[in-house]
Amino acid sequence: MRLYFIKGGKRIWLSCWLQTVAWPINFIPLAISYLYRRNNNNSSKLILMTPRIFMATIGIGILQGLSNYFYSYGVAKLPVSTNGLLISTQLAFIAFFAFIIVKLKLTSYSINSVFLLTIGAVVLALHSGGDRPEGEMNKEYILGFIMALASAALTGLIFPLVELIYKNAQQAITYTFVLEFQTVYCFVTTVFSTIGMVINNDFQAISGEAKAFELGEGRYYVVIICIAIVLQFYFLGTIGVIYSASSLVSGILATFLLPVNEVLAVFLYSEKFSAEKGISLALSLWGFASYFYGDYKENKKRKNDQSPETKTIDKTNCTP
Repeated sequence: MRLYFIKGGKRIWLSCWLQTVAWPINFIPLAISYLYRRNNNNSSKLILMTPRIFMATIGIGILQGLSNYFYSYGVAKLPVSTNGLLISTQLAFIAFFAFIIVKLKLTSYSINSVFLLTIGAVVLALHSGGDRPEGEMNKEYILGFIMALASAALTGLIFPLVELIYKNAQQAITYTFVLEFQTVYCFVTTVFSTIGMVINNDFQAISGEAKAFELGEGRYYVVIICIAIVLQFYFLGTIGVIYSASSLVSGILATFLLPVNEVLAVFLYSEKFSAEKGISLALSLWGFASYFYGDYKENKKRKNDQSPETKTIDKTNCTP
């Protein structure tokens, strides 16, 4: 997404639209799942989602549309370091809203993980060089700051809400259900973004923007197609992790990728690998390991508590 804006892309609604427009990809695994269920007589239903969950999913789709627009605006207007700092705060928002909405139990390991990952992002942002676009007005820069923070807050709200839907679904939650959930809410988000593109005349501007793209017209289309496909896998991954684990784990994985992005920028954009980036990466790895070590200990303790214990009978208290 950043490459699109660096090389001449200017359409924020287009960037927002690309984040979910590849939702039809989900039809491939959904079709395979349906055929498998029908052949094994598990279920002949084409749709597993109930009307109640369907309406809740539409609400999530609208919230995601707003979050995507705010995120795209932040990517377009802010330096990578500043935008990264603001987006990384989504982990704190996720922990806060998950604690309130789904009564998430915060252990010392999870709190330590959130703290380390956030500090790693702060170190990265405060000491990395900016790339503020030339000629950008101060008003747009401030607005981009607000938009990026709003995107982080909305993401922090959306993840626990998705977890809440899973918990209160009153039906079996399978990965087929998760695929249906993602397909519906990404479709709603795409409709939301499409309306914005139509109002802003983005569809008419695509061909002209492609011709002026610094990497060439052909690569312009390669970039936007790759954005759409990769981000669809990203959304499938985040929603899947919430299903498999929790909203907090999904947020930890997303935040952990921030310094990884910075490392990749060294190779892709020939940026310098500063000491601050190394510190940020080390803190993120530490936080990442801290959470999953705590999770391992909790699971081990839970298994020990559930394992049958040999009970010794005190024969002195037995009656004949």
